[in-house]
Amino acid sequence: MNTPRFDYFITLARERSFTKAAKELHITQQTLSNYIAQLEKEIGSTLFVRNIPLKLTYAGEVYLRYAFSIQTQMENMQHELDDIAQKEKGLLKIGIAFSRGRILMPKLITAFQKAHPFIQVQLVETSNEVLRTKLLNHEIDLAIANFEEAAPGMELRDFYEEENVLFISDDLLEEIYGEAKEIVLQRVEQSKSVYPLKDCPFVLMNIDNIAGRIGRKFLTDAGFEANIRVRSDNIETLLALCVEGCGACFCAENLALKTLPPEVLANLRLLRLGDGAKYMIRFGYARQNYQWKISEEFIATAVKVLQEEGSI
Repeated sequence: MNTPRFDYFITLARERSFTKAAKELHITQQTLSNYIAQLEKEIGSTLFVRNIPLKLTYAGEVYLRYAFSIQTQMENMQHELDDIAQKEKGLLKIGIAFSRGRILMPKLITAFQKAHPFIQVQLVETSNEVLRTKLLNHEIDLAIANFEEAAPGMELRDFYEEENVLFISDDLLEEIYGEAKEIVLQRVEQSKSVYPLKDCPFVLMNIDNIAGRIGRKFLTDAGFEANIRVRSDNIETLLALCVEGCGACFCAENLALKTLPPEVLANLRLLRLGDGAKYMIRFGYARQNYQWKISEEFIATAVKVLQEEGSI
């Protein structure tokens, strides 16, 4: 099916660089430059201001809007025709946060591809907010994330409940609280507040991560100025620091249990903080006239895998 190369234009509009866009498209920079020049000649308008970075002209903004719409419709048509012909082929683009992807996707993709061996999966691993944007721009077919509410044009479906807990090393507890450590831990568990740990240092995810937001909420609600020794976007690094006794760490329980070996977990104390530390992980997808059967098949497979594991 011969269609304009909207992917060339859309990728360049997103990357704002001929070099970066050509690299992503696996073509030469000259090929991309020639294509854009020919496109501008055909439509009679300049689409980009050739600054660094590139900037869309008003005509470019208009063309981008139509390019997104037409490309999406063409993809939906191809998916529906393939479903009618019972042809399972194509590329399923799934977005997920890096850490969550590491613990979920190996099993989910393996189970899915056993049933659908001719479907290629492309993982896009980034933050929840970026995933939301990519869904609405039709850059991915499906996302798995902590979406609290659907944006206009977006559909959500519950997947499983995740819980953030607080990990602290026994050595750190002994160093700070000595013989009183069990009493302190008991107070945290009973009050569901981290106030009894006001003398304890913390290692914390940044605010754009769910563990970072939950951690900051509990610290703020406790009403003391926390000693935050380390901030990071990498939860595995923070867990390693927690193991070494650098500070207490807020982390999704399922992530920690699958990341840390049993002998390491044995030296950590796990504190549950109640319903305020629980949240729903959901599937998100763009609302459109036709939902690709393969997306539905992946959701069904993912739910079945977690049910068999007893995770949901």
